[in-house]
Amino acid sequence: MSSSAEEPVQHVRVAVVGSGFGGLGAAVRLREAGVTDFVVLERAGSVGGTWRDNSYPGCACDVPSHLYSFSFAPNPDWPRTFSGQPEIRAYLERIADRFRLRPHLRLHHEVLGARWDAGRTRWELDTSQGRYTAEVLVAAGGPLSDPVVPDLPGLDGFPGEVFHSSRWNHDYDLTGKRVAVVGTGASAIQIVPAIQPRVGKLVLLQRTPPWVMPRMDRDITAAERRLYRLLPVTQRALRTALWAVREGQTGMFTKRPALLRLAERLAKRNLDAHIKDPALRARLTPDYRFGCKRVLLSTSYYPALAQPNVEVVASALKEVRGSTVVGADGSEHEVDAIVFGTGFHVTDMPIGERITGAAGRTLAEEWKDGMVALRGTTVSGFPNLLMVIGPNTGLGTSSMVLQIESQLNYLVDYLRRLDATGSAALDPTPEAQRRWNEEVQRRMATTVWSTGGCNSWYLDANGTNTTLWPGTTARFRRETRTVDLAEYRLVSKQAPSAPAAADAPAAADARADA
Repeated sequence: MSSSAEEPVQHVRVAVVGSGFGGLGAAVRLREAGVTDFVVLERAGSVGGTWRDNSYPGCACDVPSHLYSFSFAPNPDWPRTFSGQPEIRAYLERIADRFRLRPHLRLHHEVLGARWDAGRTRWELDTSQGRYTAEVLVAAGGPLSDPVVPDLPGLDGFPGEVFHSSRWNHDYDLTGKRVAVVGTGASAIQIVPAIQPRVGKLVLLQRTPPWVMPRMDRDITAAERRLYRLLPVTQRALRTALWAVREGQTGMFTKRPALLRLAERLAKRNLDAHIKDPALRARLTPDYRFGCKRVLLSTSYYPALAQPNVEVVASALKEVRGSTVVGADGSEHEVDAIVFGTGFHVTDMPIGERITGAAGRTLAEEWKDGMVALRGTTVSGFPNLLMVIGPNTGLGTSSMVLQIESQLNYLVDYLRRLDATGSAALDPTPEAQRRWNEEVQRRMATTVWSTGGCNSWYLDANGTNTTLWPGTTARFRRETRTVDLAEYRLVSKQAPSAPAAADAPAAADARADA
């Protein structure tokens, strides 16, 4: 990544990767902290992250609107209690304008690689539009950035249309078409009822049925929105109430899964109310504990599956033969289009292959046995790298924006303490990182995600839950309120009188014990 005279290198104090909730939130907090020497590197042509990429029919959030927004930027004008993708994306665009973030945005700047230069004690970044160096790197791309499309025999020879839910082809008209939807996760249960009325035939290939609860969605009245604008305290009170309910539910998922039996009965009642065919009902009934996989919300999913133009195949997709999709159960279905609702690279984030630490190893190499980080934010051997939505920060019960804001608190305190030490960087000690992750996994053992009898996308290839936080958002907020320097080693600044050190290899040890 060495620069040349023909290719100038821009140096910034902080480089933020990604412009979703995490990246834009980081930018806002940096400006509030008086840090203006930063850029937000975004591979796409606009902000929004997952809410820009996912524009499939029916796309909406399953967290209440007033909780799925920044605490420092309430929106009194949410149109519905559960907002759709267009409203959330518009909200993030307004964040970029309201907090004057546009001058910091570098759109169409995909980060191709980032390497810690131990000799110069800085990050060197290679992007699709030039090179940067930065003292601090904030990886805010998030785990729902890179879609998973199964490598299936015969898929390349399918003559029809194929796309992932997060790369929806809006130019392709589904009207009257025979469509296979692969997967029954959060995206699929929104897509199916949205397209069912206009397709000729819908084949849903279901590997595992989800637990589905009714979605209590409604329009927010003009009077309510006016009240929130005139008396902001009322909106804050609503947000607090929504948060408290979600916090109260967390204990059932993390410590007392047996208490979820009542919710399980309610979910079964919801299924029974809409699916009268006993055979179909059997195919749609999960055989694992409620909450083990992500609980989904919908009032239209089951009614759509009961329609005569829908067939539910209780089997994974095994292969494609010409225009025929073949299930693992041997069933064959001729279709015109295949829509994959098969999720994302969550436990093997592709950005891990692009970030190289002090020892010359990538994050992917460091994480070959599973993702680990200190407080879900920093990684030993990767000085001045901070992650937003890092390992074990996800939620199964509440709003990820709450977790993001906690990590942004940690980011701001990190920079403050870095300045106070006079060091070039902070590097988590292996011991602190190990203790943190051992405690997280110890607490994970009692959760429904570990005891519920399912194989979810929360688990990595080794069966370890490296995705979720096994506690409340309040506890995570406490755990990330401040940076404990005892958990870090200080990386000394390079002496200006030693220019030869600029050629030091990346693996050089530029650290000194704190």
